Order: sequence, then structure tokens, then C-alpha cells
Amino acid sequence: MRAGPAALPPCKRLSLRPWEEVHGLSVRHHGSTDAAPDLLMKIAILGPGGVGGLLTGALERAGSLVVLVARESTAEVVAARGLQINSVVLGDFVAHPRVVSRLDEPVSALLVATKAAGLASSLQRVDTQPELVVPLLNGLDHLGVLRERFGPGVVAAGTIRVESDRPEPGVVAQTSPFLYVEMASANAALQATLQTLAKILTDAGVPAGVGNSEAEVMWSKLVRINALACVTSAYDKLLGEIQSTPALYADFEGAITEACAVSKAEGAEIDPAQTLAEYGYAHATLGSSMQRDIAAGRPPELDAIPGAVLRAAARHNIACPTIEKLMRMIGERAGVPVNLPATG
Repeated sequence: MRAGPAALPPCKRLSLRPWEEVHGLSVRHHGSTDAAPDLLMKIAILGPGGVGGLLTGALERAGSLVVLVARESTAEVVAARGLQINSVVLGDFVAHPRVVSRLDEPVSALLVATKAAGLASSLQRVDTQPELVVPLLNGLDHLGVLRERFGPGVVAAGTIRVESDRPEPGVVAQTSPFLYVEMASANAALQATLQTLAKILTDAGVPAGVGNSEAEVMWSKLVRINALACVTSAYDKLLGEIQSTPALYADFEGAITEACAVSKAEGAEIDPAQTLAEYGYAHATLGSSMQRDIAAGRPPELDAIPGAVLRAAARHNIACPTIEKLMRMIGERAGVPVNLPATG
């Protein structure tokens, strides 16, 4: 029998305290006046979607100092009705975070939770220099964009593993039990801040940790999400049917194997057998955000997810025929152009 994936830290439920009450106190630990002084952290979250909204709701409910940054129309909805969280991990509740359409105040950390295609326009809403920036986007290329904007010593690598969607403004639906934030930085000066942020997230019910290397953190997720996104979106099937259909599962396995070869060349050892074993324990109705984007008529993140793998493959002259095939199929289904970098 194959071993299952390592268990994630258990989620905690904390007492609820309104942001205004917390903000009015001399806060030392995200809403608690009796914790260590070094845990003071004001967190801004850029992007009110499935990821950003879920994290905002969890942090606000835990009494953290959190502010959500959203476009004007969404900010008005959240300010008026609150943020409805429907989560299989955190439960169902309405959070009332502070929400702004432009961030112009000092913050300890900025969590970037936009789509890759919307990153540039979303950054125009930020008029401050955070002490730490943690992006939670899919793909790889956003790291360079953010480091050019905020400085290389401020931006860490970050990923989140979650199935969460925003069916309408102000509403978040997390439908699968997996939830984990992982961060890493080559900058030793950021280590203590990353550990503090990980503790705050974990205390709010969002398990989080700090990894050993940026490459491992980024590629560990990219290998997994690339396979799931590509196969679910190319065939418009959920994981259970993919696993039970030999031809589809061959593509799923091929996408993982090819991406693992690229990740190794990029300095991250990801075991394809372990990755496949982890998906063996996922629920049969697991889909992908790319699949949901296509169904909703939104452009899929082809450039950010398989495009990132293929560009890295081209740097190392590694052929990825399965990923290329799936990318073409997705482009045809979604009616969008596909640009494939030349590989070996």
C-alpha cells in the first residue's frame, strides 16, 4: 500500500473579536494583549477572490489586524454585507473586515492573492512599501514582477494549496478539506517575519509553514497544480473520472512526470510517485480553478501555469509533449491563443 501524504497541522477555532475593537487596543499579537511583542503584524490582502477572501475571513475572525484591498465595486459589497465564508475547514460565517480600494498605509505584510492576469492592475491599488510581500498566485513569473516593484529583499516565495472559489462578490466557497500555506526566502533577514506570519495564519485556522528553499516551495505546488489544471481543463473531467480512465490518467501521469523533470533541472527534487500517491487520497470530485474559469467564460491561466513549466523546460532543453498537447487542447476549448516555447 502506498503511503499517504503527511498530515497537515490541525486547524484551530478561536474566539471572535471585531477588527474595530482590536484596532483600538495596544495590540501585540493579532488581537491579543498578552502575547509576545514580536508577533505584532498588520496584514493587507490584495485580491478578494477565493484565496484572498478566505484568508481575510479567517484572519478577521481570529482578531488579526487585517485589511482587504479590492476594486471599488467589490469593496462596497464587502463593506455593506460583509464577507460570506462557506468553508469545509473553517465553517460558515460572515466576516466584517476593513476593506479599502487603495492601500496607502503602512503594513507589516502584503499577501498577494490575485490572478496572474490581474496582477499589474491590482498593484496600482498599492501605494505603500510593505515590510514583507508573500504572493500566493499560480505559476512562477509573478515573483520577478513583484521583486521589481517592491525590491528583491522584501518578496518571499509563497504558495497556497486550497480549492476555493468566489461565486459572486463578497462570497467565498471552499469545497475541499486541504488547506496549507507554504513560504520560503533566500533572504535570511526575512526568516523571523515569515515564521511570525506562519504562526498567525495557523492560529487563525489556516495551517502554514516555512520551507527550506524557494525552488522547492514553488515547484512543489506547480508540479501538482499543472497536472490537475491541464487534465481537468483539457477534458472537462473531475479527478475521479480521470483516475478511472486509463487514457486520461496516462496524460495526468505524463504531466506530473514531465514537470518533475523540469523542477529537478530548476533545483527542486519533486518525487513523481509521491505526487501521484497524494492525488490518490484526494476526493473524486476535485476539479481545478482553470476548469472553473473556462466554464464561467473567464480566460484560463495557461501562461501562468503550463506556460511557466514550458518556459522553464525550454531553458533546459527538456521536451514536455504531454503538457504541450494538453495546453493546445485547453486553448481550443477556451477559444484562446496558445504560445508554446520551443523545447528539445
